[in-house]
Amino acid sequence: MTKKVNIMTDTNAAIVNEAISERIKLYRSQKKMSLDELSRRAGVSKGMLVEIEGCRANPSIALLCRLASSMGVSVADFVNVAGKPAVHLIDASDIPVLWKGEKGGSARLLAGTSGPDMVELWQWILHPGETFESPGHPEGTSELLHVCEGKLTLILSEETYVIMKGCSAVARTDAPHAYTNDGNEVAVFTMTVSERAR
Repeated sequence: MTKKVNIMTDTNAAIVNEAISERIKLYRSQKKMSLDELSRRAGVSKGMLVEIEGCRANPSIALLCRLASSMGVSVADFVNVAGKPAVHLIDASDIPVLWKGEKGGSARLLAGTSGPDMVELWQWILHPGETFESPGHPEGTSELLHVCEGKLTLILSEETYVIMKGCSAVARTDAPHAYTNDGNEVAVFTMTVSERAR
């Protein structure tokens, strides 16, 4: 079952949801993919796809990853921060927030390449006590993490790793994993995701 999560009410969130809705419809049309076919490939209910395309749902990052992978594009393509030929400059005001934590944390997709082989650059902020969980990405996906402030706890396949300020990690994230801030300070980290087409 796919849940609607992180429903945001600010204007920026509405603009991001509208862009996601329009681009999913565009890519589905370009690939001549029916809602039923996309539903089957992504493992997402047709009803949820109708909600997303109708701009009535705010899909989770994990759901966007599954949809993008199923269509051979990247999440960056959905929110228009994907690189184009030569150079694609992205204004600060165009960088979308794709996750908001209960205590003020956020995840911003800073830039990314077009799919299906894609690389994404993220900035994450986790306030003390916040956690983000992922069911895992497609096989072979790797993430590069660098902690700029605080400390980050990575839980991957039931193993726990603590990444301190100024330190980095490389993780294969095709298994369920989570990022949590169990410290007393705000954790700020950058993440690069590398995913290859299946």
